[in-house]
Amino acid sequence: MNSPTTDDKKMVASLEPIAMAALDAGRLLMEAGASAHGVEEIVDQVARGLGAQRVDLRIGYASLAITVGIGNEGITRMRKVGNLGVNQRVDLELRRLADRVQRGELTPAQTSGQLEELVAKTPRHSPLVMALAVGLACAAFGRLLGVDWAGTGPVFLASTIGQFVRRALATRLVNVFIGATMVSFLGSVLGGLGARWAGSQTVAPAMIASILLLVPGVPSFNAQNDILEGRPTLGSARAVWVVVILIFITVGLGLGQALLVEGH
Repeated sequence: MNSPTTDDKKMVASLEPIAMAALDAGRLLMEAGASAHGVEEIVDQVARGLGAQRVDLRIGYASLAITVGIGNEGITRMRKVGNLGVNQRVDLELRRLADRVQRGELTPAQTSGQLEELVAKTPRHSPLVMALAVGLACAAFGRLLGVDWAGTGPVFLASTIGQFVRRALATRLVNVFIGATMVSFLGSVLGGLGARWAGSQTVAPAMIASILLLVPGVPSFNAQNDILEGRPTLGSARAVWVVVILIFITVGLGLGQALLVEGH
């Protein structure tokens, strides 16, 4: 067996930063809620823009694996993926950065630095703005579900408080399923009690509308897309997560309904 030459070692060493920069871009996209197709597209764009001639990416629910090569040499690297969320601003900034890399404006080291800055500097709405927006959205959905005007205000208040609590639990790294149950219970109780005290005739729909902030819309959409695009393993993993989170949301709602019925 021939031992690797000095040139081979240099080639492999040059592939390392390319692979890691591409993996970091993919990881951030996954954590921002991008679909598998979008992740694959951007990772390929970044890797080839940094000089790779061959790019093969394997996307898992909790990890990414990439093989990049130039000529006869190649390396494979893996990266753990953190909790999946939704952040369209990060998604958009990553796509802009990938376009710059593709045009040859950045080196692998510069790309990695830009990725770190991107996460730190991408602006975020304040918790108050997000909570108010969530409250307005749930109140609007409540009207679509048939909640009367007397119950709309309590839905707004319950879901706004629920979003504050949800964020606080996430900041403290509380298990996402336990957190969903707690917020579902709190939101449904507040929405139901508020609607009852306001004289609403639609208490049950108000309780449901108050917890719509927990419905995993983007993960559900991504799971469907992944399966339809020929990635059944990833799509199934995402679908299972969606089903489990819905079960825990239902448990919280059920506990809230039981409490209100007993206290009536």
